[in-house]
Amino acid sequence: MSFGARSIVLGPGEGKIIQVPGHPITYKVVGADTSGAYSLLEIEVVGDGPPQHIHKAEEEAFYVLGGELNIQVGERTVEGTAGSFVLIPRGTAHTFWKAGAEPVKLLVIYSPAGFEQFFVEAVGDEEEMDTPTFVNRLISIAQKYNFDVTGPPLG
Repeated sequence: MSFGARSIVLGPGEGKIIQVPGHPITYKVVGADTSGAYSLLEIEVVGDGPPQHIHKAEEEAFYVLGGELNIQVGERTVEGTAGSFVLIPRGTAHTFWKAGAEPVKLLVIYSPAGFEQFFVEAVGDEEEMDTPTFVNRLISIAQKYNFDVTGPPLG
């Protein structure tokens, strides 16, 4: 649901969904909605997290809504539970993975916006994709999105 000239109102489960292997993403706000200031995505971590990586052009922030999530920020690993917030400065190596057996739900903010389009391009029109195919696509377009893969997934 949405109303108003620039307002956006989305209910639970609403928004464009991208099926990234291990963690489906629901787009709540993209850069076109915020004049490029930020994007907001809801991620459900049901499988593996992403490989270790660095964003060179944006900060990434996590707000854990439910479940338990391990977040590596540089050399430090922190456990995020519901209500936890972690800001990852641009240029900092990081990754995340489930700390327990239950899925994790979190909000992710990219500021400035733009990186959210990475997932759209990496997944394309495919409804489901295996992890090796996704990682190969991720690596092939990483430079375009100022993104470096620095190591394998953890967990």
